[in-house]
Amino acid sequence: MSDNELTGTWQVVSAELGGQPMPADAAAKVELEFTATHYTVNFGGEATDHGTFELKTNSELNEIAMTGITGVNEGRTIPGILQLHGNRLRICFALEGSAIPREFRAPAGTLRYLATYRRKDTPKSHAP
Repeated sequence: MSDNELTGTWQVVSAELGGQPMPADAAAKVELEFTATHYTVNFGGEATDHGTFELKTNSELNEIAMTGITGVNEGRTIPGILQLHGNRLRICFALEGSAIPREFRAPAGTLRYLATYRRKDTPKSHAP
């Protein structure tokens, strides 16, 4: 997986935090945008979190670390794992510390955030 594969806008299909599902009306308002080096989380069209990200794809699981520059996660680095299949992206973040999740689960009693996204836009082609 490369940064280029993530580039674009992703719409939340479903999400849960600590075993509690995100209401569908709230999920419909959440978008995650990736550029080559930065991410932005938008809720209802307003940026609520913006920062940089780093991928580590030479491991058993594709790992991501998102570091907030502005917004709700300013100054925090949040570790996670991700899986990309076509136009579907699944990410599991550990909001409670620095340990990288080892599975795509957000069980009750944890601060794990598990989300499935659908690509909202088509990646720009690199035509000759």
